[in-house]
Amino acid sequence: QVQLVESGGGSVQAGGSLRLSCVASRLAVNFGSYCMGWFRQAPGEERAGVALVSPQGRTAYASSVEGRFYISRDYDKNTLYLQMNSLKPEDTARYYCAAERGLCGGRLHFDSDDMDPEYWGQGTQVTVSS
Repeated sequence: QVQLVESGGGSVQAGGSLRLSCVASRLAVNFGSYCMGWFRQAPGEERAGVALVSPQGRTAYASSVEGRFYISRDYDKNTLYLQMNSLKPEDTARYYCAAERGLCGGRLHFDSDDMDPEYWGQGTQVTVSS
């Protein structure tokens, strides 16, 4: 069973930055064979895709974070990152790392809602105060 462990969450003031990390282990195949993504869920809301990165390195972002958040992956360390800049109070949520073997949602071209996660991390809380 694939294991995903997130870290890096915390409390920051609006305008601040955080970097989330997700370490993947117990992978059935090479880390580079997985679509990886970050999702978030605020109280009373559905979990939604924030940023995805395909095995080929293509990325997609939710419009609400475009230009402020950046997703990346380190193939040697089996680690996924989310650099979050210019944070806003509406970014407050629990952030989850997710993995899907193969293309994101089975598509070569995808957006942030197209991933069909097979594995989830436990999440890390991000709180942004005004």
